Amino acid sequence: MNDICTDGTEDKREYSRVDAHIPLEYKLIKPEQKDTVRSRLAGESILAEYKSLPNPDDQLMAQWLQSINSKLDEIIRMMTLHQDGFNRLNISKVNISGGGMSFNSHESFSPGDILEMKVMLGLQKPTAFFLYGEVVEVAKSHPEYNTATQFINIDDFIRDEIIRFVFETEREILRERRR
Repeated sequence: MNDICTDGTEDKREYSRVDAHIPLEYKLIKPEQKDTVRSRLAGESILAEYKSLPNPDDQLMAQWLQSINSKLDEIIRMMTLHQDGFNRLNISKVNISGGGMSFNSHESFSPGDILEMKVMLGLQKPTAFFLYGEVVEVAKSHPEYNTATQFINIDDFIRDEIIRFVFETEREILRERRR
C-alpha cells in the first residue's frame, strides 16, 4: 500500500519507517567486499558452533541444565557484544525500516559506497546486528551529512527483526501519546 506524502506525491516505500534513537557505529568498507558481506546477528558464528545436547529423562535435571544453559548463553552473548565493541556504541537518531536506514554522519559518503553498521535494536532485550547498506543519498545538513542507505545482503530473519523493532517502536510512541 502506498501512502500520500505531504507534498501530494505518492510514497512508494515498501516498509514502514520510524525515527528512533539507537546505539550505532558505521564504517566504510571496500567496494570489492560488497558481495562477501552479509547482515547478521553479532555472535552468530560463535553460537552456531555449539550443538544442543539431548534432554535427560529426569525432568528436574533437565530444568537445571536448561537454566544453566540459558545463563551460559547470556554470558557468551555479553562477552561477544563486548568483544565486538557494541558496549561502546554512541546513541544516534536514525530513521529505520526493513529496507534501509538514514542517519546523520560527520563524514560525507558518496552514493554507491558500502557501509557496515553496528546497531542494537530492541526495547526489551536489545539484539546486536551487523547491517550492511549501500549509500543511496547524501544531503548536507550543517554541520553533518544526512546519509540514507539501502540494506544489502540481508536475509528474511534479519529483515523481520528490523521490522519487529519498527513496529515495537511505533507501538511505544502511540502509548506515550495516549498518556
